[in-house]
Amino acid sequence: MQDEEQFTIRDKRRFKEGEEEKAETSTGEQPYSIPIEVNFAAFVFSLVRSAFIHLGEEPDPVTGEKKISLQLAKETIDIISMLEEKTKGNLTQEEDHLIKNMLYALRMRFVEIASKKS
Repeated sequence: MQDEEQFTIRDKRRFKEGEEEKAETSTGEQPYSIPIEVNFAAFVFSLVRSAFIHLGEEPDPVTGEKKISLQLAKETIDIISMLEEKTKGNLTQEEDHLIKNMLYALRMRFVEIASKKS
């Protein structure tokens, strides 16, 4: 039997006044399970969510504020576009429709927001 090594995980997010950093000791086993299956669709949705956060459509998960950053939104949209191009011919029909539809929605929202800021 191997010796179980312990390590400390420090949560370095900023907390409200009076709260302290949380530290947990673990044996390396995850005490929780990841709620979603990690697959292509979940990966695309995570990128899309990031883009929507940068477009100010959703609050930033750290600050809770809605803030528009067109540059970061464009970079994320470009990453999804590159992913679409690099995976062409290797996706299922559902995955292909997903990435095309998400890109269309993001691009349209980007143009709408960018035109308002001009």
